[in-house]
Amino acid sequence: MSRIRKSTLLRRAIRQGCVVMPGAFNGLTARLAERCGFPAVYVSGAGLANATAGMPDIGLLTLTEVAQLAGYIAQAVRIPALVDADTGFGGPENVARSIQTFERAGLAGMHLEDQVFAKRCGHLAGKAVVPIEEMIAKIRAAVRARRDPDFLIVARTDARSVDGLEAAVARARNYLKAGADAIFPEALESAQEFQAFARQVRAPLLANMTEFGRGPLLSARQLAGMGYKMVIFPLTAFRVSMKAAADCLRDLKGRGTQRAWLERMLTRQELYDLLDYDPGK
Repeated sequence: MSRIRKSTLLRRAIRQGCVVMPGAFNGLTARLAERCGFPAVYVSGAGLANATAGMPDIGLLTLTEVAQLAGYIAQAVRIPALVDADTGFGGPENVARSIQTFERAGLAGMHLEDQVFAKRCGHLAGKAVVPIEEMIAKIRAAVRARRDPDFLIVARTDARSVDGLEAAVARARNYLKAGADAIFPEALESAQEFQAFARQVRAPLLANMTEFGRGPLLSARQLAGMGYKMVIFPLTAFRVSMKAAADCLRDLKGRGTQRAWLERMLTRQELYDLLDYDPGK
């Protein structure tokens, strides 16, 4: 019996309910999310840039770099992974290449945003969006290039912060007509806006619950009640990990020993279990 594609698993999960996706910034984080019972993971562009390259989230990584890093994550787990494709790494032809590259790397879907290049983090001021026609051309190129019919194409709009909520709604409707499978309205600023957007855009919707951003931290249950089908927590595990690491390193610098931290560490055996590794073999 042939194995069900991860893209198919993701689409099935979306049809059945609201899919909660924690951000995985490397393969081990993805394994941990899978072990905790999550049905899918999200590969954040910020997570890859910050955690792996020590860079800000402004589109500095190339398609080759993102595909390789995201591929490690996708291949580390049996659950689907959705990847952040930023602005598609160029024009429509670049978007077409991107989608096929991510398919080969084992990703189940990607989201594509309508910011101008060089992009900014979605929750910062000073963003700008491309003309609707330019984004539509990219979406159409992605749909034509897709070889796996279940590979999920999510169109992200950053228009709320630039031109307001109604502009974001209008763009979302146009992106759906162009062939997008789902919509990601970035940086909505209140629960009322999340609800209003869901009422006006009838499609699978993705909500971003990033910390310290422009919007409220709503629960997955609240968002599901509004009609959202995907909720991402892109940097939650990363931020917690970095905070703990910073505290540990400061303490290590002062004491010269890590003994006080042993109970807060993943043990050697726990790490091996997470890796499905038997050192005795």
